[in-house]
Amino acid sequence: MRDKIPGHILPVIVLAQFAGTSLWFAGNAVVFDLTKELQLAEFFVGYITMAVQAGFIGGTLLFAILTVADRYSPVLVFLVCALAGAAANVSLIWSGTAFAALTARFITGFFLAGIYPVGMKIASDWHKEGLGKALGYLVGALVVGTAFPHLLKYFGSDFPWQYVITGTSILASAGGILLYLTVSDGPYRGSSTRAKIKFNAFTKLFRNKNFRSAAFGYFGHMWELYTFWAFVPVILIEYLMRSPDAGLPVSLWSFLIIGAGGISCAVGGLLTIRKGSKWVSMVSLFGSGLCCLLIPFAFSMPLFLFLSFLMVWGMLVVSDSPQFSALVAHSSDPKLVATGLTIVNSIGFALTILSIQLVSYLWLISGSALSFWVMAAGPIAGFCAIYSYKPEK
Repeated sequence: MRDKIPGHILPVIVLAQFAGTSLWFAGNAVVFDLTKELQLAEFFVGYITMAVQAGFIGGTLLFAILTVADRYSPVLVFLVCALAGAAANVSLIWSGTAFAALTARFITGFFLAGIYPVGMKIASDWHKEGLGKALGYLVGALVVGTAFPHLLKYFGSDFPWQYVITGTSILASAGGILLYLTVSDGPYRGSSTRAKIKFNAFTKLFRNKNFRSAAFGYFGHMWELYTFWAFVPVILIEYLMRSPDAGLPVSLWSFLIIGAGGISCAVGGLLTIRKGSKWVSMVSLFGSGLCCLLIPFAFSMPLFLFLSFLMVWGMLVVSDSPQFSALVAHSSDPKLVATGLTIVNSIGFALTILSIQLVSYLWLISGSALSFWVMAAGPIAGFCAIYSYKPEK
């Protein structure tokens, strides 16, 4: 069956995933313009990220309880959520208050629950073997899509911030339509298209030891990932304050540092063919955890070394993400793959809110780069969890 997979399937899924997830950090890319226009306090920057994460958590919980992507066509779910998410995203343009802006971002996050994990579900339905490689490309697309609004902001610096929001909404809509028109449900999709809602799915999945190891490894990874992504512009601005002559374009380098993870996801996917998903995950966790511990000392580096360090961190911090998704998918009940991915995503993203808020609080009250050591707890815990995973022979 694997040899009969049409050649366009994976590239279209990857492109659609990139387009859909461009909605994720669209608000972050324009948040300083938004806060200025609405005359909001500085702490609103953290809330705009938290609103998207909270919406995604709510969406994934509901999707998991209702087993939406297991009961209905995943490509149809992806299309509906891409269009709805694009509409919520563009509504940010007309938000006249902080509450309206946060609501728009919350709803955008809610519908991202039907894009990111459902895209992985579609890929797993087409790839029984080589799933780690396929998800490597897929999460790579997520990473580049997440970083893309920063690039739009850089090139569109002379245009109103509304252009970034409109552009990402058009892109997400086009991705959903392209996927729906060119990709069908995969041959390895479970037979539970009209299955009853299974409220015991959570306990059933977590009874599997390998599922628990993969899930808790992912949770540790997520504790670090989105906090790092959220603070990349802050880290760059802090370096500029300490070295005013650096002349650092923050939006461009935010895109490059976050987007570099797209390359490492693809490379990690290729390495799984020889080394396996567990090995790639452990190496990534070890490397990114080391970067967490070194960041307080990086601000004294020359500009070239500082940017190189952040690029390496940007690659290591996310290269394990597709492999955790592959391990979760492999260790899930075949009829609950989408539900397993969604539950794990939901809990993982809940942890990102705690991590982001904790680091934000420590950073605001101390201004010390030692605040970033909080992120290191994730890779350390994740490494210990995934170590006990036993790959099937």
